[in-house]
Amino acid sequence: MPGLIGKKLGMTQIFTEDGRAVGCTVLEVGPCPVVQIKTSTTDGYEAVQLGFGAQRERRVTKPEAGHAARAGLDHAPRVLAEFELDEGQEYEAGQSLTVDLFEVGQRVKITGVTKGRGFQGTVKRHNFGGSRASHGGSSVLRKPGSIGPGTDPSRVIKGRKMSGQMGGTQRTAPNRRIEMIDAEKNLMLVRGSVPGSRHNVVLIRSV
Repeated sequence: MPGLIGKKLGMTQIFTEDGRAVGCTVLEVGPCPVVQIKTSTTDGYEAVQLGFGAQRERRVTKPEAGHAARAGLDHAPRVLAEFELDEGQEYEAGQSLTVDLFEVGQRVKITGVTKGRGFQGTVKRHNFGGSRASHGGSSVLRKPGSIGPGTDPSRVIKGRKMSGQMGGTQRTAPNRRIEMIDAEKNLMLVRGSVPGSRHNVVLIRSV
C-alpha cells in the first residue's frame, strides 16, 4: 500500500470502550486520484504519483492542465506527491484512492511541515534554562552564555545551539494508531499529535 495525501483539520478526543479519553488528530484523507505511474523502464524507479484537492482554473498552467488531462482528470490537483510501490501492487492512471485503504488499529507514519515560530532565542528554541534571576542577573536571564573557546580554535564550533529560525521544517510522526475512520466524510482519527497547523497538507504512509 503506497499511502495517501491528506489535510490536518484539528484535534479532538474520543472515548474508548473502557471509558478512557484519547486525544486524536482529525485528518481529511483523500480521495486521491492516480495522476501518473512511474516505472523502472521509463523513470528508473517504481512509484505512483497521487493528487489531492483541486486548483482554481485560472491559476492552472498549461503543463499542469496537460499532465492532469493525460490521467483523465477534469481538474488539476492542488498537491502532488509520490509514493513507492511494493511488489505486486498495480494501479491505473485516473484511479481514485480513498481512506478505505487503511484500517482501524493500523499503525501509520504521518509527514508534515511544523508550525513556523519565526526567529527565536535559545530558551524557546533549544529549551535552555537561562541564568539565575537573583543578585543583579536581570540582564542575562535569557542569554545563551559562552558560545565558543577563546584562543584555540578562536571560532564558534559548527552545530552550536544558538538563536535562529524555529519551525517550518518537515517532520514525521511515527507509529500513530488509527482510532476511527469515516469513509463517507473521508475522515481519519489518529491517536496523538501530527506535525503542522490546521489545514496543512500531510502524507500518510503505512508503517
